[in-house]
Amino acid sequence: MIIAINGRRIRRAAAVAVTTGAVLATGALTAAPAQAVTAPSITAKGGYLMNSATGKTLFTKSADTKRLTASTTKIMTAKVVLSQTNLNLDTKVTIRKEVSDYIVSKGASSARLIVGDKVTVRQLLYGMMLPSGCDAAMSLADKFGTGTTVKARTANFIGKMNTMAKSLGMTNTHFDSFDGISNGSNYSTPRDLTKLARSAMKSTTFKAVVKTKSYTAKTITKTGATRTMAAWKNTNALLGWNGTLGIKTGSGTQAKYCLVFAATLNGEQVMGAVLTSSSEANRTADVKKLINYGYARI
Repeated sequence: MIIAINGRRIRRAAAVAVTTGAVLATGALTAAPAQAVTAPSITAKGGYLMNSATGKTLFTKSADTKRLTASTTKIMTAKVVLSQTNLNLDTKVTIRKEVSDYIVSKGASSARLIVGDKVTVRQLLYGMMLPSGCDAAMSLADKFGTGTTVKARTANFIGKMNTMAKSLGMTNTHFDSFDGISNGSNYSTPRDLTKLARSAMKSTTFKAVVKTKSYTAKTITKTGATRTMAAWKNTNALLGWNGTLGIKTGSGTQAKYCLVFAATLNGEQVMGAVLTSSSEANRTADVKKLINYGYARI
């Protein structure tokens, strides 16, 4: 029996007992609860993990600190496209010269779309989310934005991205691009990106796209011939590992390495994000730690 000397010692003893999973009750010790599993240490500057079935927070590290998001921005681009009323995924979009010019000027990642080819909205989603094609992202923004010029339409689309962010409760997020190539004000947080991912993954189309490892598109050329594109490979090397279902990588000189992820194993569902990892290897290690930790917590 513990004799109370002062209130502080009682509270400290209780805290130690809970932390170690021991509960003093009628002289008996109970087994450690699942919640007592040790939280991992990650190298990324920001991280967040939730039970995606319930929305319960499982892990945080600077989860509400605003950071550059790189190509994880494209999750929102896909979300806005897939939220369009009466969306027809087989609608064809002609690749404009402005798209090619943009890719060259920015040195941006590309799905190697060819000017004049007709590509379906569905194919553009794969081209954006697998090889992280900024050309596919711009083509989608141009298609679903409103205005008389490419510049006006893409700006309008970015406005829709910010409207969507507000509707999802992403209070620490702002987009100034459709692909993550920031113009000075493109940022989010691990918590906000996870909110976005949870919403996006409710779309069967989005979920099917992001878990795909390789996709070969057949586009229509200017002459009406069929062009078989080189296979688009998913940049997410974690796909399939321990139930990993996606979602999107990101990298950049300032943003470093980012990943928004989801995984399901034996009915246990986790989802989260890491931002500003120092290397691709560290990003992978961080996410593996979080996924395993999440399964243990659930």
